[in-house]
Amino acid sequence: MEYFRKYLGGPQEGGQPTGAETVERLVDRVQSSTLLDDRRDAVRALKAMSKKFRLEVGTQGMDILAKTLEADRGDAEITGYALDALCNILSNEPLDDDDEEIQENVPDDLGNQFTEIFIKKTDNVPALLSLLEEYDFHIRWPTVRLLTILLTNKGKDLQDIILVSPMGVSKLMDLLSDSREIIRNDALLLLIQLTKNNANLQKIVAFENAFERLFDVITEEGDSDGGIVVEDCLLLLLNLLKNNASNQNFFRESSFIQRLSPFFNLKSDQQASQPGWSAQKVTNIHKMLQLVRTLVSPNSPQQQMSACQRSMFQCGLVQQLCTILMASGVPADVLTEVNTGHSHVVLDINGLLLVIIIPAIVVLLMSMVNEKQPFTLRCAVLYCFQSFLYRNEIGQSQIVQTLLPTSSDANTISAGQLLCGGLFSADCLSNWFAAVALLHAIMENSTQKEQLLRVQLATSLGSPPVSLLQQCCNILSQGGKIQTRVGLLMLMCGWMSSCPIVVAHFLTNTANIPFLITQVSASESDENETLVQGLCSFLLGICVLDNDDQNETFNRASLRQIIEKRIGLESFSDKLTQIPKNESYTKAAKKPNFTYKHPSEVVFDFEFTRIFKSLEVDILNTVSPNANAAEHKQKIANLQEHEKVVNQYKELIQEQDTQLKSVSQELELLRSQNGVSTGQLSDLREQVQQLKDQNALLKAQKGSQGAFLDTKKEDDLRNIQEELERLKLYVSEKETAIEKLKGDLTVSEAKVLAYQTDGEEDKENNPSEVAVLQATVNRIKCDLQEAQHMLKERDAEVSRLTTKHNEAQRQIDNLNNIKNENSSQAGGGDTVLLQEEIQKISSEKLALQERLTKANEENLNLIDKVNKAQEETKHVAKDKSEVEEELDNLKKEQEDLLVLLADQDTKIDTYRTRLKDLGEQVEEDDDDDDLGDDDTDDEDDN
Repeated sequence: MEYFRKYLGGPQEGGQPTGAETVERLVDRVQSSTLLDDRRDAVRALKAMSKKFRLEVGTQGMDILAKTLEADRGDAEITGYALDALCNILSNEPLDDDDEEIQENVPDDLGNQFTEIFIKKTDNVPALLSLLEEYDFHIRWPTVRLLTILLTNKGKDLQDIILVSPMGVSKLMDLLSDSREIIRNDALLLLIQLTKNNANLQKIVAFENAFERLFDVITEEGDSDGGIVVEDCLLLLLNLLKNNASNQNFFRESSFIQRLSPFFNLKSDQQASQPGWSAQKVTNIHKMLQLVRTLVSPNSPQQQMSACQRSMFQCGLVQQLCTILMASGVPADVLTEVNTGHSHVVLDINGLLLVIIIPAIVVLLMSMVNEKQPFTLRCAVLYCFQSFLYRNEIGQSQIVQTLLPTSSDANTISAGQLLCGGLFSADCLSNWFAAVALLHAIMENSTQKEQLLRVQLATSLGSPPVSLLQQCCNILSQGGKIQTRVGLLMLMCGWMSSCPIVVAHFLTNTANIPFLITQVSASESDENETLVQGLCSFLLGICVLDNDDQNETFNRASLRQIIEKRIGLESFSDKLTQIPKNESYTKAAKKPNFTYKHPSEVVFDFEFTRIFKSLEVDILNTVSPNANAAEHKQKIANLQEHEKVVNQYKELIQEQDTQLKSVSQELELLRSQNGVSTGQLSDLREQVQQLKDQNALLKAQKGSQGAFLDTKKEDDLRNIQEELERLKLYVSEKETAIEKLKGDLTVSEAKVLAYQTDGEEDKENNPSEVAVLQATVNRIKCDLQEAQHMLKERDAEVSRLTTKHNEAQRQIDNLNNIKNENSSQAGGGDTVLLQEEIQKISSEKLALQERLTKANEENLNLIDKVNKAQEETKHVAKDKSEVEEELDNLKKEQEDLLVLLADQDTKIDTYRTRLKDLGEQVEEDDDDDDLGDDDTDDEDDN
């Protein structure tokens, strides 16, 4: 107490001051002192009292300590004392044994309450994050501890604060690069708390290069041989990857899966020299295997899981897991975890890993059927085997092939030998494991179910071999423990479900059905017997459900009758429905991986529960007395469905008839339009001929024109000559344009002729294009008339079949009435007649449907012909418009040429006059002479 008297000014009257009074004076000294040394000493004293007097220091001094972090940040010593005091106040860790003088009535969650008060002030947490920038050990290390305590007490609240704090996560990630191991190790604990159940922070930490830094730390610490630091790194990796698809994808794309391989390298020389694995190494291997399972978890998206599996296969991780499985000296709990992780890696690979997996599978099955192995290891082996066979038809085939007769070396132990040995061993747990393993080898694979029927077993010397199915029945009839019987019944139910061939083989032995009847009809004694009776009921129901009625003794009807008379439908249903009510069934149906803690809990398998759920209702419906009536109703429903189809075709034919009528009207319209178009084509041809004559005349006139002027005249004569040359050039260009138009006109005529004829042979036989088009239209008209006639005949046929159907329906009603009246005397015969009549009516309806289909095809052909005729008419109309447009263009060009020629004649006359005025002698043009000669010739002709 002498230490405190320095600040309290000596002892008071009446004794020593209380802890609360001392804390109060120390807090006042921190607030009021102007000297840094006084404040430092007061904060040191508060730190010393913060363990023993948490309540007093927290209530009176927590705010002052937080303010000290800001006010005296420049002094590392006082800042460190304040941080240590806050850690003591906010921590919920128990005190040391030396501190026995603890005040009473202190709440257990005092640290949580102080933490809530501390983080309510928005400046406190950012102040702590800013202190991480200080490199001084006495500041950085307690700051990391304090943030870890805050996250432990109020993780969700503090995560939200750090998430919105600028560069908050980056400052925390920089701690992993600190050269001081104690700060780096505590930073790992801080990040583990920070990333719990917060996907956003997990993504930010991952993209802050966390994976690279963590693997570097793991490598520095010695991988799997490292200490607890490696375990902390793996815990942080699990936080970042579990249920976070984005981080998993980033982890795979950044090639970090390849960096998992060195972790599983087992050095054989070290293993031989060491007596066993250390507890920390076992823990590290467990965490790494959990990491592998996280990456290939079935809960992940299928595409991402497959990509991770491929990466693990390519980098050799699968081979390493197989090596661990077959290595000696590996602890049993590690083998258990390796099996579980290995099962996720090979899940749904579809046989890509058979070369690697099959040898390992044999080693695993040895452990599974060995009763001396630990129970958890055997469960893990079975789960690995199930995962390997899940939707893997190639793997299923490989396992079943080892059960079939082969010429391979008899000394080689195969998976089939191990499974058969376990199935018929004296250990009931081995029986159950082997039966479930065989069930998964044939799950949803009818081919392998049939192949398994070929398996023959030699029971004893000198005895003939028996089939595997019959041997299962024989062992089941001998009784035994509950796990043996349940395992065999699950195997037989899965084997026979949805496979009538296996059911038929089961029914060939006449002793099997009486055994099942005896088991189901027996009185209940305990819960185990109730389960066996329910499974026997389920197996008996499968025999009814998947019965092909080839066995006259035990066909579907006879089995229904046996169940009704020997067992009773109500009792049968009660036994069957007792299975899903069992607690073991409910537990097994939750998830595929095993959660059994004790061998006595092993009863049902997850895949069997799926089979039971899918078939339970169908079995109850099949054995019910209304099964025959349901089949009859199904047939009636089929007839009604056929009738609906007929009505639909009737409606379709009516629609097609309406369409044909509209097509006929359109054809008449097109026919009239075709006549008009033919007349217009004739007029156009005459106009084209006239234009050809006019073009020839213009060409002759243009060719006869010329201008001859003396080149030795003066400048005025040169200008006249240049003007005449320009006119000649212009006339030449117009002549070229006329020739081009003439060629276009010829092409248009060729197009018109091409669309009017069907080929060269039709041109020779039908010289008139109009006649050809008319013949085509007449042919289409005849086809339409024939189609209408055929539709009328089909309408009559439909009416006749409808009448016949109504008569058949009346006969069915009469037969039903007869059956209802005379059901006790002649029910079987009426049923046969009714079925024959129904089959006859169904055949007639099928024939009608075929006829209607054929008529529909012919109608579609007729519609195609009409569409072709319409298309031809459209082409003719299009060519007509093109020809008219070309004629208009020719007329315009001719008018322009005539105007130009008239202007030329006028200019020539003007130039002659001017030449005469100038005294030059001008000769007459050849055109005038030619015209004069032409006039003379015309007069002579006349």
